[in-house]
Amino acid sequence: MKFSVEIPNGWKMNLAMIKDPVEAYEAMTNVARAADEDGYESIWMVDHFHTVPTPSQEVTFETWMSLAAIARDTKRVRIGQIVSCNSYRNPALLAKMASTFDVLSHGRLNFGIGAGWYEHEYRAYGYPYPDAPERLRMLREALQVILAMWTQEEAVFEGKYYQVRGAINQPKGVQKPHIPILIGGGGEKVTLKLVAQYGDACNVGGDLETIRHKLAVLKNHCEALGRDFATVHCTTGAVCSIADDDETALAQLPPAVRNQLRDTSLVGSPQTIRQRIAALEEAGIHEIILDFPQSAADLTPIHRFAQEFVAQ
Repeated sequence: MKFSVEIPNGWKMNLAMIKDPVEAYEAMTNVARAADEDGYESIWMVDHFHTVPTPSQEVTFETWMSLAAIARDTKRVRIGQIVSCNSYRNPALLAKMASTFDVLSHGRLNFGIGAGWYEHEYRAYGYPYPDAPERLRMLREALQVILAMWTQEEAVFEGKYYQVRGAINQPKGVQKPHIPILIGGGGEKVTLKLVAQYGDACNVGGDLETIRHKLAVLKNHCEALGRDFATVHCTTGAVCSIADDDETALAQLPPAVRNQLRDTSLVGSPQTIRQRIAALEEAGIHEIILDFPQSAADLTPIHRFAQEFVAQ
């Protein structure tokens, strides 16, 4: 099992206690440095513009710009988006951004992408908000554009939503044959089929039963397409709070987070967390992206989890 860290960018109100935006950025990059130095596999950031559960005036940093800066503040850890919203950036431009990012990070990019869902952001920023089937059709075309930009000398693609006509993309990045693609979402008919067709990794959520089911669906898609399911890197996210006993770990969480825990949440003593990790591994998960809700203010849980699990 690999362990990674979600970097707080303000989306979940996790920078609200820091009023100076420069200090908020430094707190954010301190989490990234801690993950880098403690041996975590990767760091990830959500791609959102407005806070949840409701939009507010609190700081929410843009993901690609933030991660580009963090790439130069870290040395070893891999870096990804969980996940980029396809609708927010033209896919040819996004492919160019990713190629540049892969070079400036010395080949550490995990490219995460999904169809998008947060309607309020779409409306506020002036993006069209088509229905889910159309957003997924757009994602399918976008994945083909991105791969063309990464693999063709002069990329060509003619689709309903996107067209590239001899686009030159240099440099194409460091990693070969191309930057790994993680596709987020658990839609069984389309999204998981896109993973089987184009993805190197997936990100699925839910309780244990849901995760088992989603990965079984993905395996079926892989078999239908003649792909080895074992070549898909399966990830999920989990809230994490670690303490000497379960009660203290639970009490450390903000009430809003405490009320949304699942049987996949890594909250409790090291023994409890070890049991939860084993269950996720048995379900088919290879990497857990850990959300430490108060990491911007306190790095202690990140360090302790690393000592208990990452160092093992």
